[in-house]
Amino acid sequence: MGVAIMPVLATANPTMTMPSGNRPQGLRRAHLPLFFVVLALLQLLAGCASDREDLDPARGGAGVVYERARKSLDNQDYENAIRLYEALVARYPFGAEARQARLDLIYAYYKGRESESALDQADTFMRENPTHPRLDYAWYVKGLVDFERSANFLERWLDVDLDARPPQTAQRAFNSFRKVVEDFPKSEYAHDSRRRMIHLRNRLADYDLYVAQYYVKRGAWVAAARRSKEIIEQYDGAPAVRDSLAILIQSYEQLGMKELAAQTREIYAANYGGTADKVVPVSKPWWRIWG
Repeated sequence: MGVAIMPVLATANPTMTMPSGNRPQGLRRAHLPLFFVVLALLQLLAGCASDREDLDPARGGAGVVYERARKSLDNQDYENAIRLYEALVARYPFGAEARQARLDLIYAYYKGRESESALDQADTFMRENPTHPRLDYAWYVKGLVDFERSANFLERWLDVDLDARPPQTAQRAFNSFRKVVEDFPKSEYAHDSRRRMIHLRNRLADYDLYVAQYYVKRGAWVAAARRSKEIIEQYDGAPAVRDSLAILIQSYEQLGMKELAAQTREIYAANYGGTADKVVPVSKPWWRIWG
């Protein structure tokens, strides 16, 4: 009897009356639980694979990890790029991929708004690779970090007087860009570095002019004259030079140095025409929020 069961199920009596849709519908209901079990298992396996990727981002070898990190960097997924680059450097520290990863990390940190990490990474890379052919890039990105920190959008929007702030970050950015221009004159970053240096140079001159004006207000004529001379000598061609000459003339007159005042007045007339007025700081109108 046990042997006769399978043939009966396989060859049902054709004379039996059964709606044509009943048997397939019943089969589908019988297999639905199994379908969901399989689907759940697949999702679980996918989740485990994802967890393994999170736990071990350096799997697959240095070349594979570098390509994944580079792809994330190109896709502007800076957080994941940083994670992969850091894992690559930690797991495979001595290969060519790790050396390139250290260079790429400077840019990834910069774009990921991790400024301090970008500066530290740039300094570390240059210290460990003093003859690397891409040192110009490291210096350039280091300059970009400080350049963008020297004045942000919110400060300009709130009309913060940037001239009154000691420009440490502007000076550091200027030094980094100057390194690119002087040590790597044929670099693809030299032109942009030079352009940014002009902007930073004017920013530095404006700060020194602010200090000179402060000395004028205090009647510290020796200090005002000294600071004005520094502006004229260090930032020749900057917009701040004109007011610096005027302060220098005023300071010489107050100190009784008539001959030096006359000579400086001639220099002013030769470069700007007319006579120099006393420099009085002009306040910006309330509606002017740019520059």
